[in-house]
Amino acid sequence: MLRYLPFLLVLALWIYAFIDCLNTPEQEVKHLPKVVWVIIVLLFGEVLIGPVAWLVAGRDRKAAAGGSTPSAWHRNHRTEFVAPDDNPDFLKSLKDEAVPSKDVKDEALLKDWEADLRRREEELKRRENGDDPQQP
Repeated sequence: MLRYLPFLLVLALWIYAFIDCLNTPEQEVKHLPKVVWVIIVLLFGEVLIGPVAWLVAGRDRKAAAGGSTPSAWHRNHRTEFVAPDDNPDFLKSLKDEAVPSKDVKDEALLKDWEADLRRREEELKRRENGDDPQQP
């Protein structure tokens, strides 16, 4: 099994370089046209010359997006984090919200239902006692 490892590593490097070459935009390819790089990677893949040449010299490598080097825009546009309770604009927006909350609306509706229930109970008691003038 160990004797197949070098072959598998060469194959993996060749496949990676080939797919990377195909997926690279034409503007990022250096020194030669993209078609020539694909042919070089394919023809010289077994001896590692093609894939290594592509990885070293064929593509314009840029720093990773999450790398440690900030871009010029980020260096010039730094913002400090402000917690919501320290942000005067956020606190003002809370005060401007004069809309009653759902709990207040629910409480008002519950009070209306209770008042209606009391009124109906009183009407039923009057009917039972015969005090209701609306009874036929």
